[in-house]
Amino acid sequence: MHDIAYLEFSATDHTSAVDYLTRSFGFTEAASCEEPHRSSTLLRQGDVRIVVTSGPATEPYLAAHGDGISDIAFSCADIPAALARAEAAGARRLGPATLSGFGDVRHTLVPRGPHTDAHPGLPDDRPWVTAPSRPGPATEGFVRELDHLAVLVPHGTLHDTVRFYEDAYDLKQYSSEYVEVGAQAMDSVVVRSGSGKVTFTIIEPDATRQSGQVDGFLSRNAGAGVQHPAFLVDDVVTAVRALRARGVRFLTTPDAYYQALTERVGHLQETIDDLRDTHVLADRDEWGYLLQLFTESPYERNTMFFELIQRRGAQGFGAGNIKALYESVERERVSGA
Repeated sequence: MHDIAYLEFSATDHTSAVDYLTRSFGFTEAASCEEPHRSSTLLRQGDVRIVVTSGPATEPYLAAHGDGISDIAFSCADIPAALARAEAAGARRLGPATLSGFGDVRHTLVPRGPHTDAHPGLPDDRPWVTAPSRPGPATEGFVRELDHLAVLVPHGTLHDTVRFYEDAYDLKQYSSEYVEVGAQAMDSVVVRSGSGKVTFTIIEPDATRQSGQVDGFLSRNAGAGVQHPAFLVDDVVTAVRALRARGVRFLTTPDAYYQALTERVGHLQETIDDLRDTHVLADRDEWGYLLQLFTESPYERNTMFFELIQRRGAQGFGAGNIKALYESVERERVSGA
């Protein structure tokens, strides 16, 4: 698996889903297709491609899981060999070039090669029509590429899921971490392709501890799924301000978080005032630091949201922020008591 060719997003309301990603996030429509059982729109920004699909074909997935990513398509040089390897490792064939993944999320394999408007690297089972260029200024985009996908799985399935992706899709373990937050805890393993273009942060809750946000997602999603895609940006503070002005709702951060930020993370190029104003989080590892912020879920079932991440050398995924946020909430609670 060389890279993620596209993410297919199953949407209850096609127009609303496309509008959110184009008007708010700055994606552009590149192609579309209309069929009796489904409608699809290809959106592009930077190296990211999202296919928004709705219609009768999506209803079983939507009924079970709500709006979310139903297909993570991989591009690869040798599709027959990739299919054979995955099936030998236990993946189920769901279509001519489509295989099972975690939960009900599938993986469609598409040929690796140059993607143009005429050949956008999409499955050939749909009558794609290139979108006409539209007059007028386009909404500015900030997304450069897909940094990673956060995948949540039920307790007790993390390591089996990791082994499956190692054996079936040739992803390798990159890192692992057990995070305790008060009475809650979660275990995670990051797997990555040899190209570095496919990165899954796979997380399971510790069922022996108090239930938390991971358990909440698994309940609302009725099982394993993509909690959020993380978009890499060059300047997260500027991106957050622009997207917030367009109506994107981001999670808020307690003021107490910033009182301890310099002590925890050290020197930053950005000012604490800018981070506080935008509610952006910061975390540091041995290679550098990163800045990140998460949107609220715009979907009725609260099944998926988005992350913006900026890297200044850091190779981690911000696990330190989970504990820091919890501690800052506790400090505000105690000081207000």
